[in-house]
Amino acid sequence: MEGISDVAVKGSPVNITQLQRFVAVAEHLHFPRAAEALGIPLASLYTSIDKLEAEVGHALFARDSNGTRLTAPGELLLAEAKERIAAAPAPAAKPTVPAGGKAKASKGKGRAPVVKGQPKPYKKRQGR
Repeated sequence: MEGISDVAVKGSPVNITQLQRFVAVAEHLHFPRAAEALGIPLASLYTSIDKLEAEVGHALFARDSNGTRLTAPGELLLAEAKERIAAAPAPAAKPTVPAGGKAKASKGKGRAPVVKGQPKPYKKRQGR
């Protein structure tokens, strides 16, 4: 298998986020636990792994009744993925938003309870 540095889709190198997700699944060997550890939905994790497998061109995990295990291409990719993640620059800090936000008008105390036989509050009675 060629290295992931040679693998590219439409001229772009492999996404670091996908590699981080791959490493998490490879370490846990369990998709739901890896998704929980990453704090992402399970469907997003499956999608990321499927995209990575499509980019690499090989199945990275073997899923069967015995559980999940790495394939030979997956083991090769794991070592290189860890190197790539370590060499990647730290993610840019998200800009901090000042507390407060947009001011909202007060809506009052809500509707008054309906009492049978009484006119609705703040409603004019219909004249004839």
